[in-house]
Amino acid sequence: MSDSTDNRRSRAITEGVQRSPNRAMLRAVGFQDSDFTKPIVGVASAHSTITPCNMGIAPLAIRAEAGIRAANGMPQVFGTITISDGISMGTEGMKYSLVSRDVIADSIETACTGQSMDGVLAIGGCDKNMPGAMIAMARMNIPALFVYGGTIEPGHLDGEDLTVVSSFEAVGQYSAGRIDEVRLNSVERNACPGAGSCGGMYTANTMSSAFEAMGMSLMYSSTMSAVAPEKAANTELAGTVLVNAIRNNLCPRDIITRKSIENAISVVMAVGGSTNAVLHFLAIAHSAGVEWNLDDFERIRERVPVLCDLKPSGRYVATDLHKAGGIPQVMKMLLAQGLLHGDCITITGQTVEEVLKDIPVEPRSDQDVIRPWDRPMYKQGHLAILRGNLAEEGAVAKISGVKNPIITGPARVFESEEASLAAILDNKINAGDILVIRYEGPKGGPGMREMLAPTSAIIGAGLGDSVGLITDGRFSGGTYGMVVGHVAPEAFVGGTIALVNEGDSITIDAHQRLIQLNVSEEELATRRANWKAPAPRYTKGVLAKYAKLVATSSKGAVTDLDLF
Repeated sequence: MSDSTDNRRSRAITEGVQRSPNRAMLRAVGFQDSDFTKPIVGVASAHSTITPCNMGIAPLAIRAEAGIRAANGMPQVFGTITISDGISMGTEGMKYSLVSRDVIADSIETACTGQSMDGVLAIGGCDKNMPGAMIAMARMNIPALFVYGGTIEPGHLDGEDLTVVSSFEAVGQYSAGRIDEVRLNSVERNACPGAGSCGGMYTANTMSSAFEAMGMSLMYSSTMSAVAPEKAANTELAGTVLVNAIRNNLCPRDIITRKSIENAISVVMAVGGSTNAVLHFLAIAHSAGVEWNLDDFERIRERVPVLCDLKPSGRYVATDLHKAGGIPQVMKMLLAQGLLHGDCITITGQTVEEVLKDIPVEPRSDQDVIRPWDRPMYKQGHLAILRGNLAEEGAVAKISGVKNPIITGPARVFESEEASLAAILDNKINAGDILVIRYEGPKGGPGMREMLAPTSAIIGAGLGDSVGLITDGRFSGGTYGMVVGHVAPEAFVGGTIALVNEGDSITIDAHQRLIQLNVSEEELATRRANWKAPAPRYTKGVLAKYAKLVATSSKGAVTDLDLF
């Protein structure tokens, strides 16, 4: 197992506390004489009442403490931030969402390393809690475990399961005259019934599922309801498991390897997960020192089918997946087909194969959330990496739920998300159009906002199969349709997306993995010579610092790439 210099230093300092004047400070927070020989275990709590995703985390932190104490560890709880993507979506505040991923990572690293903790258990709910925590864990390489705060129960209206995306799509339906105001208000009032992260296979559930597959979370934990008693019990167990990992010096970089990331992305493909998994796993791999790039996602996509019928493009939510067998059932199916590395170690010290030994190879016949191997939703994965003169570094398309993933049409160019949304809601977008939303990238936004409002409005207007959209921003895990995000290089640094003119012909071809501006090289050279970089939108504060440091989306939009 790992025994890095940082780990040895941490243990030496912890042991030195027994004879140090610093122990007076620890006595004030509850340490007794016998506690100074125990491992100090951080509990990074992302509790917040700003979002339903995180409002149930405080009680889970208490259960984690209990598990750590039962295993003879000393828990020390500290807080970290969260931004509610669902609340900030479509506003200037959404620019802080991706930024928060790195703030979370930095804060956990700062607290754990600054206080010489021997391990950390992080509990998160909303989208950026998970990758933020995992980036920190990979950087520090002290024993660590992630606990998902849990998914929300579905809302219900007229026999239909609702999620937060239902509310966004209802706005588009209302603007298109497809529903009345009474129905719109009913959807809004019933979409989110209580605590937990967005219920479909959106970003939070995607990342929790991937972390379970990667071995950094306990089995079955990623699809549990936030309000189910099993979630609290599982969190207490996680505290005990982490103390055992500390004693065995089982560290994140023992678990987060190229093979375990392949396992995680294979599960992301099988469950129909979010495009954000691409961005976040590039960043996690960077922090873990694992070689990983966009082509690796495409390599896995070609061999792994979509096995689960989950929202946004399917019918079911994460709690349905849990009842059907959860992520272990999906993993066992992949393992049986040679598409999972069974020898990867997990946080329990067991291998993936050992953990899955009692799971049946085929899913139960009394459910249709998880399809049998010979009857998948799609024969190949749904997250395609596209390239062409519009995205020399690459772009990401989510092609599940799209009837014909090929479109050529005129560009409708918008310099911001707000401008595009206004055009959609004013019924100024026609079938066959391709929306171009630019200057929303990591540097240009800054912050690479998610485009759930315009994509949901397109779906709500009934244009999901006939209108394309490309952006250097991101998409919510709730997005589906003929949409391409993460276009790199972004407009702000002079990527070709900055050179598109209104009415230019654009081709999106997911079969050929092509995103092409149908303009001659000579014309593009002329436009490029005349293009001028815009002034930064922010010159002070966190967004200005982020824009200065952030790398391209094709490298995970990390903030510590080639700093020196």
